[in-house]
Amino acid sequence: MLNNIGLPGLLLIAVVVLVLFGRGKISSLMGEVGKGITAFKKGVSDGSKELEDGTGEAARDVTPEKEKDKV
Repeated sequence: MLNNIGLPGLLLIAVVVLVLFGRGKISSLMGEVGKGITAFKKGVSDGSKELEDGTGEAARDVTPEKEKDKV
């Protein structure tokens, strides 16, 4: 169903979103998305560095004790 939206459909969706949320809200939302992507990429690169260096801790269970009792 979503295969044949096309350019006119995407433009209509963009206009509706712009009208509903406003330019300021959309720009702040996109800024937050960009920060999230940057933080994710940094975390992935830091994690891969730890794995290569062998400095990372062994995986351990960090579930709180109350939750462990329920399982």
